[in-house]
Amino acid sequence: MKNFSNYTDYDKKDNLHFESKAVHGALGTEPLTGAVSMPIFQAVTYRHPALGESTGFAYSRLENPTRQELERTMAILEGGIKAFAFSSGQAANMAVFSLLNPGDHVLLSDDIYGGTFRIIGDVFGKYGIEHTYVEMDDLDAVKAAIKPNTKMFFVETPTNPMMKVADIQALSEIAKSVGALMVVDNTFLTPYFQNPLKLGADIVTHSSTKYLGGHNDTLSGIVVVKDNEEIAEKIHVHIKSHGSQLAPMDCWLLLRGIKTLPVRMDRHNENAKKVAEWLRTQPKVKKVYYVGFEDHKDYATTIKQTRGFGGMISFTVDSFETVQKILRNVDMIMFAESLGGTETLITYPTTQTHEDTPKDVKEKLGITDRFLRMSVGIENVEDIIADLDRAMNS
Repeated sequence: MKNFSNYTDYDKKDNLHFESKAVHGALGTEPLTGAVSMPIFQAVTYRHPALGESTGFAYSRLENPTRQELERTMAILEGGIKAFAFSSGQAANMAVFSLLNPGDHVLLSDDIYGGTFRIIGDVFGKYGIEHTYVEMDDLDAVKAAIKPNTKMFFVETPTNPMMKVADIQALSEIAKSVGALMVVDNTFLTPYFQNPLKLGADIVTHSSTKYLGGHNDTLSGIVVVKDNEEIAEKIHVHIKSHGSQLAPMDCWLLLRGIKTLPVRMDRHNENAKKVAEWLRTQPKVKKVYYVGFEDHKDYATTIKQTRGFGGMISFTVDSFETVQKILRNVDMIMFAESLGGTETLITYPTTQTHEDTPKDVKEKLGITDRFLRMSVGIENVEDIIADLDRAMNS
């Protein structure tokens, strides 16, 4: 039996550009057969050649060839030493927050996904983890919020759904100065547009359900560790003990999605810019939140640390009636939760993605009953704009 669990061909890909790395992954081909698409190893257990000998695999909760290929691919793309594939983005974040001990304090982006808000408050709060929400784009506010027991910064950039942008390098330096881990949720931009580990972050997380998968057909999460073997081992123990690994079929779907990630992200980026500019011309639209606008308050930070603006837009309209009209009348655009797929989706954050966020917090951020979030897909942009125009103005 051939052992390919320790193959190191993927270490030779440093000279390739991102697009080539995304297509060819870690091993590139399955070494036993030469299959150019990593097979779905739908096996739970693996036969050992003899006592004291192993193929490198024993039980799929511990290791699986399809999942291993995905994890090695993500480590390559994000520039880390180890990646872990989870059953959802929430499961990935659970593992990261599990690095904290009772009595530790974590700083989080004030404008954060509602599921993360729920995890840190309702779940880890009862285990003695303290937390503070802070505007991560305000470095003075971040410094003022640090406590002697601050052990982690958890940053979304751009944020969901207000599109705030945090300076990853500056925050990483502050975190290191107080001995805290710097964690960045890179879901919105992916490693194609943004590389937090190269900017100083210690850990990157993804809801890979979104752009990495890209087709709204698999629920998954990713964690990538930069260079700390001890942290990597703690997450390994967590995933092994909690049984929150991603199943082989879903790993294969993610690998397939990642192959077209650069092409898709370029189209998302191109379309979103045109849609955002069109929205600004509409009388019923009162404000558009899009990081690609030169007058966005964090634009200088964006162009310093990213190679694109992504496909996410939020906007406020003139009335709740306009919201109802848009959500009822969109046709090609779909009123649905989630983001990052090939299809354009529109979402109502106040009762969907941020349902668990307290009303006063939502209103302070600007998540009102007149607020919508759009994930711009890869359809023809003229069709996207025409559908929005008809839904809102006819």
